[in-house]
Amino acid sequence: MGGGGVIFMLIFAALIVIPFWKLLPKFGMPNWVSLVAIIPLGALVLLWIMAFRDKLDGGRG
Repeated sequence: MGGGGVIFMLIFAALIVIPFWKLLPKFGMPNWVSLVAIIPLGALVLLWIMAFRDKLDGGRG
């Protein structure tokens, strides 16, 4: 009876992780870092890192 919640959480996790999986290599980060988006506030931290990536690496690239 409680299996619907697990399926919903897996679908939600996939909807969050897949876009990060595609975007992070363009910002010079490995794909597996996208799994951080599963934890609370992880996606927000990844978005912050992606937004300021050019400032973090000293303007290179």
